[in-house]
Amino acid sequence: MSHVLAVDAGTGSCRAVVFDALGTPVATSSRAWEHDPEPGIPGSMGFAVDRNWALVVDLVREALATAGVPAAEVVAVSATSMREGLVVLDAEGREIWGCANVDARAGAEVAELAARGGVEQQVYHRSGQTFALAAQPRLLWLARHRPEVYDRARTVLMLSEWVLYRLSGVRAMEPSNGSTSGMVALATRDADDELASICGLRTGLLPDVVEPGTVLGPVTSAAARDTGLDPGTLVVVGGGDAQLAALGVGLTEPGQALVVAGTFWQQVVNLPEPVTDPQMRVRVNAAALPGLWQAEAIAFHAGTAVRWFRDTFAGPEVAAARADGRDPLDVLTEAAAEIPIGSEGVIPIFSDVMNYRRWKHAAPSFLNLSLDGGPRLRSAMFRSLLENAAIVARENLALVEDFTGAHPDRVVLAGGSAKSLVWTQIVADVLGRPLRIPAVTEATAQGAAACAASGAGLFASPAEAAAGWVRWDREVEPDPAHHEAYEDVVDRWSRAYAAQRALMTAGLTTPMWQAPGT
Repeated sequence: MSHVLAVDAGTGSCRAVVFDALGTPVATSSRAWEHDPEPGIPGSMGFAVDRNWALVVDLVREALATAGVPAAEVVAVSATSMREGLVVLDAEGREIWGCANVDARAGAEVAELAARGGVEQQVYHRSGQTFALAAQPRLLWLARHRPEVYDRARTVLMLSEWVLYRLSGVRAMEPSNGSTSGMVALATRDADDELASICGLRTGLLPDVVEPGTVLGPVTSAAARDTGLDPGTLVVVGGGDAQLAALGVGLTEPGQALVVAGTFWQQVVNLPEPVTDPQMRVRVNAAALPGLWQAEAIAFHAGTAVRWFRDTFAGPEVAAARADGRDPLDVLTEAAAEIPIGSEGVIPIFSDVMNYRRWKHAAPSFLNLSLDGGPRLRSAMFRSLLENAAIVARENLALVEDFTGAHPDRVVLAGGSAKSLVWTQIVADVLGRPLRIPAVTEATAQGAAACAASGAGLFASPAEAAAGWVRWDREVEPDPAHHEAYEDVVDRWSRAYAAQRALMTAGLTTPMWQAPGT
């Protein structure tokens, strides 16, 4: 049987997943990776190309070995990655600089560009991106602080395209990840020189832009030796992680909505046209399919906060779970289910509703705690984190509906958090809409695999592959009474968060995260 390989280069980890021709993952190899700050550069988050390529090589070899699949049966490979991260090549194809997605070194350049009257608005309405995480301020920083590197720069690649470049030797970009650079026009899904020149950058830094599913060529002999892949394996264009997650769960039509509930909660709504928000609150990206775009909002650290609570406050629950051979998060979630809606008045201050133009979050905190303490208080605090993520998802969806007119009648919830019966019910109740939970746990990798399968000729298009592979685990119906009860909870949270945001803005508290230049 033919197989395909997907490389998923995420923010906190990288994985290689082998899929069979029916879309079933047969082997996964995954490992955490870190992106180191550059010495003396505040806010920097570099991307170590040689170290990270060595990790990709190891993961591919491990996945192939675990699958027990002959290399010749892996007919194609594709890649997906965190968006916004960059690798810069010189004329000879050498990697001369790179950064990961939330690199924040270019705060001064972001502020300078934003202060130029109308420039950020023009870039946003043309590309769907503000300067918060776009490529222009980072490249401007490079021109000013590493001019010898900038002068040598010839090609800018997104990280998924860098993986494909290492495999094939071909420089290319695709519109889904490429659009998050701020240098690809939404309307044309192609590089736009004006998006560079308006920011004082030279033009021509982006390679040819092709659609996901395009074959770049075979794996090079050097990459075949490194990875164990067959030299005849086709290298196929993939895309950005959120866009390929949507593809992986078969969301290929306008009006469909997805929340990928992981470390961050990425929320997308498919759009038939590249419309942008007049208030610049939400980013808009090219989807992984031609003729489709996505409004996207992000809840920061929803999954991080849950793990932080487990490790910081839940010592008794962790000890009890481990004694019983259980996952501590399951124990915490079961206890949270016994707490009523509203978490007994505990108000969580973590992720804010998205405001892309002024992207910042208040200091992490819990408000309105009782001095009674004990296990019940911990359970209420933990439940409040689950409710916080759901509330932000609801308010972010309202932002998208406000400027697009879309109103999805159901939402697909994918990612690690979707495995929790308690958390998914909370999300359905807060949204007041049914949820569909896909059976696949590797939606992003499955989207990349769909691109690979299409490029190999197993399907006519990535959309056809995704539609043929998607399977559903369950549906979650909202409880109308619970939805009504959450109205007051959402209102209290919104007013409390505004007060905490004001403290952060006044400099009295430290933001959980803020975009460069805000």
